[in-house]
Parts: sequence; structure tokens; C-alpha cells
Amino acid sequence: MKLYIISSGKYGSRIVNSLAEMGLASSMVGLEELPEDLPEFIDDFEGYIPKSIPKADLILAVGLFGDINMIVPIIAEKSGAKSVIIPIHDPTQVPPGLQREIEESAPEVKMVFPKPFCTLEPVGDQYIDEFCQEFGKPEMEIESDGLVKKVTVKRTAPCGSTNYIAEHIEGIPADEVELEAGNKLHNYPCNASMATDPVVGDTILHLAGYQVKETVRRALGFAMKSAVVDHETCEASECQHECIKHCPQVQIGLDTVTLNENEQAVIDPASCGCCEICINECPYGSIEMEERKFTIE
Repeated sequence: MKLYIISSGKYGSRIVNSLAEMGLASSMVGLEELPEDLPEFIDDFEGYIPKSIPKADLILAVGLFGDINMIVPIIAEKSGAKSVIIPIHDPTQVPPGLQREIEESAPEVKMVFPKPFCTLEPVGDQYIDEFCQEFGKPEMEIESDGLVKKVTVKRTAPCGSTNYIAEHIEGIPADEVELEAGNKLHNYPCNASMATDPVVGDTILHLAGYQVKETVRRALGFAMKSAVVDHETCEASECQHECIKHCPQVQIGLDTVTLNENEQAVIDPASCGCCEICINECPYGSIEMEERKFTIE
């Protein structure tokens, strides 16, 4: 795979360096670094397009804010790439309207906008999926006998935080891993924004933390905390399923809240972020947070 990267700012530099250190340097056929202080609105992109663009299979644009993202499909066309990843770490980076404009400018190119980068999963595209074999939504294997004995990273977050977390949860009680893994993400630290994203109703930093929780829960086979719906009080015939509409995980494409045969909400303890937004939005008070061991198959 030939990877061409367009980067800007500290976030972009961190991702580029992390990917290179984790073995992707040999796949990088080019790197264009743009200044951070570009105007939000740009009328003429010509001066920002690199004069020499190598042939590439996949374009990765990290850390770009505002209209400058419109050069990404232009660079994809010039490089011959049909696959593009534009990760979002800040709610002001690529607003929904700009995202649509980028996609519509190159309908023949497969584009994904993972929010944040560590939510990226295979999408059926050759080169995006090849990238996802090693980088994207974290996956681990955990060996435990009450204490965590061994952690194997199967897929790491592109920033490298998964490897850091794996190193620091060995030797601790398995029941404490869920909480400790989240703490280690903050210690790393995660560079995603703490500003509330109006599209998802939560911060992108929190979304990154939810992916870490899900990763260790699935690896251990259990969760220690989750929101739970009381189907005795859930008014399926009246409720507009506010829990689904407001769940941040659902807003980024996960099946964290689904409906059963009675059209009542069911919350997946593996991917529940424990944000309590659904609890606050439920008009019937039918959702509570429970701290107990939930088995995950």
C-alpha cells in the first residue's frame, strides 16, 4: 500500500510520528505538512496543492481544519488514490456541511471520517481495510486469572495509546481494568478535543475513552458498569426512543442502543460509554446505571 499523508499541527505530527514508529514508515510515499494558521475559509486552493504528488493508494489527512480539507479530493485525483481517511479529533475541524462538500467533490473516491480516529473499522474498501488491519479501533487479547497476566494488542489506535494502555494494565485485578484503561488513555494523553461536539452531544475525547472501555470489556468477556433499561416502565408505544437519538455511540455508527421485539430499548454493555446521557433524556426514567458484572459474549 502506498500512503500519502497531509498533516497539520501537533495532532497531525503526533499521528504521523506514531504511525512511522509503529511500522508504517515504509508505506509512506509522501508527506505534505501544512501550517496551522490557515484561514478557515479559502477561495483559491491552488497555492496549497503540492507541486509534486506521487502515485498513492490511500490519502490520510490529519489535523486539517476548515476549507483546506477541500484539497484532499484534489490530491487524491492527482495521485490516483481512490481511498481517503480524514479523521476528526475536534468538532470544528470538518463540520457536516463541509464533509458533504468534500464527498460530493469526488464521488468516485471512498472517503471515511472517523470521529475520533480510533473508531475506524473496515468498510469494504481495499486500502482503508488494509490500513485497518493494524490501525483503527483498538482490539486486544487479555489473559487473566483474576489478575491480568498478558495483554496482546491485535489492532492499535493510530496515536499509539493502545500499546501504552496494554503495558500499564498488566498485573492489575481484572475487575479494575475497565477503569484503569480509561485513566491511562488520559495519561497518554489523548489529544482529542474536550469541546462538546454538537453532532454527537458529547466530547470526542470521551468517545475515544468509550472505545478503550469496549476494547478491554470484549477482551475480558465482561463489563463492570453499564446503563440498563427497565422494560417494566419503558413506554415503547409513547416514547420516541430518545435514548437512541441521544446516544453518542449510536451517533458515530455503533449499535450501542437497539430495539427488542417490543420496540423497547436494549443497551449493549460492551459499548455503553456510561455517559448517562440516555438516563437524562429518557422521559419515563426507565434507564439506570448499574455497577455489577455484565457477561459479554
